[in-house]
Amino acid sequence: MSLEIKVPVFPESVADGTLVTWHKQPGESARRDEVIADIETDKVVFEVAALEDCVIKDCLIAEGATVQSGQLIATAEISVVAAVVQDKAPANLETLMSTNKVVGHDVVAKTIHPAAKKMLFENSIDPVEIKGSGKNGGIIKKDVIDFLKNVPTGTQEVNKLEAETRPTTEGATPANHQRVEKRVPMSRLRARIAERLLESQHNAAILTTFNEINMQAVMDLRVQYKDQFEKKYGVRLGFMSFFVKACIEALMRFPDVNASIEDKDIIYHNYYDLGIAVGSPRGLVVPVLRDADKLGFSAIEKKISAYAEAAKNSTLTIEDLQGGTFTLTNGGVFGSLLSTPIINPPQSAILGMHKIEKRAMVENDQVVIRPMMYVALSYDHRLIDGRGAVQFLVIIKDLLEEPARLLLEV
Repeated sequence: MSLEIKVPVFPESVADGTLVTWHKQPGESARRDEVIADIETDKVVFEVAALEDCVIKDCLIAEGATVQSGQLIATAEISVVAAVVQDKAPANLETLMSTNKVVGHDVVAKTIHPAAKKMLFENSIDPVEIKGSGKNGGIIKKDVIDFLKNVPTGTQEVNKLEAETRPTTEGATPANHQRVEKRVPMSRLRARIAERLLESQHNAAILTTFNEINMQAVMDLRVQYKDQFEKKYGVRLGFMSFFVKACIEALMRFPDVNASIEDKDIIYHNYYDLGIAVGSPRGLVVPVLRDADKLGFSAIEKKISAYAEAAKNSTLTIEDLQGGTFTLTNGGVFGSLLSTPIINPPQSAILGMHKIEKRAMVENDQVVIRPMMYVALSYDHRLIDGRGAVQFLVIIKDLLEEPARLLLEV
């Protein structure tokens, strides 16, 4: 019985996509819900999965080609025999196993990404020994590298693998002194990021104001309660939840900062959907904490942790990235001391957090050492006046230097 494999139906905001990877080739079998191909859009990567246990017959679209919503990209044959054989010793795992290994159903059900599959075979590793960090416990290349790091006899192989995954600098070498250039097309996400950044700079009057925050009180609070917090809620207490809470209070007092411009109208939002910028293998993405004003500290930390994991595994959805009335970005996790973040349109402002660094400060005419963080607020001067932007940032500073005010809402 024939089976048609089609591109998933894209949301209205997504026009088309690029077929970036075929995980299955003609003649290979696929289990129900196993990923067959990846399609990249300007926002997320869609996984095309098998609807039934099947054998791939034809791949109709080449990697790198543009595809439309609902387009037919492959055909397959549903085969009961293939499904039974796969349950016993699936083709895509068969070569990874030593003859003295037993393949259990749990292993069969676990997706193994192509790069990871190749490494497992080359290093004679049984997949059952590896805990996958990909979607639904799938094994990705990083899982295999991490596993090999803990194998004493594999030091040289690990170094080789790390060298392969590390970005290389093309150019002269002592041996041949060749000057090499490499041209690669932008990913759709990178192209979209570039487009939106230019749009932001061309269409908004961006100005940035700065301040600094003494993080001692927040740090003391975290030290005092971090163990109890993690034990009760199952998530670490980070700095971001404090900043989210402080931003919400400041946005309530300065609604212009939570507003946006559309043509000649100002749109005021009576809700607080905060974008949290996180890094991913494909570039910077901004998932949204919806109704953040209704979330407690633990819910905020759990949401951010889940978004960070999804960004790392490229499993964020379109819904995760749509909307947002204000954005926070933390360059401090990468070591940034100071920056001027660019507004995420159509929003009117973005808060940049930075590295905490001990500095000499004057308190009560005494020089003391304090953990300080520079913060930057970039804002659209068409809508937000300088006075309002400065006061907005001062509120955040005051709330974080006296975090008890966040709980008392004063």
